Amino acid sequence: MKRHRLDLHDPSRAKDADLIPRAVVAVSASSASQSWEHAPHTHRKGQLMYTLRGAIHCEIEAGIWIVPPQCALWIPGGMPHAARGSGAAEVYCLLVDPHAANALPPQACTLAVSGLLHELISKAVSFPPLYEVDGAQGRLINTLLDELAMAPIEHLHLPMPQDPRLRRLADSLLANPADKATLAQWAVRIGMSERSMTRLLLEEFGLSFGRWRRQLHVILSLQRLAKGESVQRVALDLGYENASGFITMFRKAMGQPPARYLADRAGASSANAALAPAAIALHPGS
Repeated sequence: MKRHRLDLHDPSRAKDADLIPRAVVAVSASSASQSWEHAPHTHRKGQLMYTLRGAIHCEIEAGIWIVPPQCALWIPGGMPHAARGSGAAEVYCLLVDPHAANALPPQACTLAVSGLLHELISKAVSFPPLYEVDGAQGRLINTLLDELAMAPIEHLHLPMPQDPRLRRLADSLLANPADKATLAQWAVRIGMSERSMTRLLLEEFGLSFGRWRRQLHVILSLQRLAKGESVQRVALDLGYENASGFITMFRKAMGQPPARYLADRAGASSANAALAPAAIALHPGS
């Protein structure tokens, strides 16, 4: 099957897709081994980044997003964003024209990809850029858009604050996620009262400090687990006494322990079946 490819190190190619007069332009993007990073940029069309292998970290005004295997990040058209990844990655990218994106979320979000949606995207990647709108390929694109609009949202978003004092807190924890300082200790560090800090956290994050830090740990752990690191190593680096404590936190946040969460997504399509054994072996009983 011929696939239209895009080098993840060359974002200018994605801008070319903005000019193609079709509802969806689908390409397969890859990175062999080295790290890569794209500076903040925008597309006229909305962009869907569907990760098959590896994990992608994306920064948008509202926060940080992680795209582990078998998930997709939807970024509406015109929204500035920056992306980076490390190591081998395989991604399918869809550029969706604004007129075709009416049923898709108006805000950035991470979407779960079903087996059917995976197959539709995989097929669309083989289409020529100027496929026949009124033919079989055009009908499949319409079905793809319908399925995409119904895809469930995954909670893989880390909101980032605008207040400079809270931003210092967030940046410090991103740099040292194992820091176990209490809310009161953080209030002193950033020059606020504990009460004011609690109120402002809820206003900016919509989350308590504890829930935001838990979401941070989920985001960071998924980036590393998707690269094959062990649960034990990740748990210790995030400041947990043992893997069991980390697994309990992850299950509470995501509804599944980390190995099962990754294994379910790795096994959701035959294209990703090879990832499942590695995910299951992350930690015995996790």
